[in-house]
Amino acid sequence: MVDSAEEAAALARTAVEERLAACAQVTGPVTSVYRWQEALETSQEWQVLFKTTEAVYPALEARLTAGHPYDTPEIIATPVVRGSERYLAWVAAEVTAG
Repeated sequence: MVDSAEEAAALARTAVEERLAACAQVTGPVTSVYRWQEALETSQEWQVLFKTTEAVYPALEARLTAGHPYDTPEIIATPVVRGSERYLAWVAAEVTAG
């Protein structure tokens, strides 16, 4: 999550240009309610979903952490338990290990 569509697009573009993700999808704005530094916060944010492989994930995480405007960015990995064989092969072909 980031606090502007422009920041989300920049993270998405960088990851795809650097072949750390085959695709990145930006959604938002979404309203996030959370506790941060002992205060209850509400903010509008944009979410970026990156399509990558398990092997490339560490490099993607490092790149996102380095380029993210938040002190503690939400970077999580969700395993793919099933998917189209052709789509998963495309993702694998589009990303590199750095």
